[in-house]
Amino acid sequence: MDMKLLYNNKGISGVVAAVLMIALVMVVAVIVWVVVRNIVQGQIGTVESCFGVYDKVTLNDQYTCYNSDTDEFQFSIKVTDIDIEKVIVSISSEGSTNSYTLTNEEQEIDGLEPYPSGSGDVVLPGKNAGLTYITDITTKPDLIQIAPVVSGQQCEVSDSLSEIDDCSTLI
Repeated sequence: MDMKLLYNNKGISGVVAAVLMIALVMVVAVIVWVVVRNIVQGQIGTVESCFGVYDKVTLNDQYTCYNSDTDEFQFSIKVTDIDIEKVIVSISSEGSTNSYTLTNEEQEIDGLEPYPSGSGDVVLPGKNAGLTYITDITTKPDLIQIAPVVSGQQCEVSDSLSEIDDCSTLI
């Protein structure tokens, strides 16, 4: 036997190269899958808390209006069959925005009072309930938006109203 022939095998066989390439691709695919899965699961957790909230926390436009005689704006929030921690109310008028955070605990908020008394602490409506509030905005608002907070996560705006009637026309 020729010794030269035995020592001339300098390359890897095609089968071994194919197996190594398949193994390398599988390792990279597993690494990518783990990273993507962790990112997606983190996002799902934040989205799940707000899923289905959109039509459950709304403005009651029948009781949302601006009283030009008293320079007061009243708005009404209705909560259906959902437990929420807070509602963030944003009222915009003439280039300025006032924001209020209503919670499940009674609290005193400057410029915001319960309707009809006009004095006292305010609280978020409970499950399947609604409440009306008065704020002392001196100009007719252009927009009111509400965004619920569920499981510590602020959700998207669940309702807004841009055409605000004068209270005197609703009587």
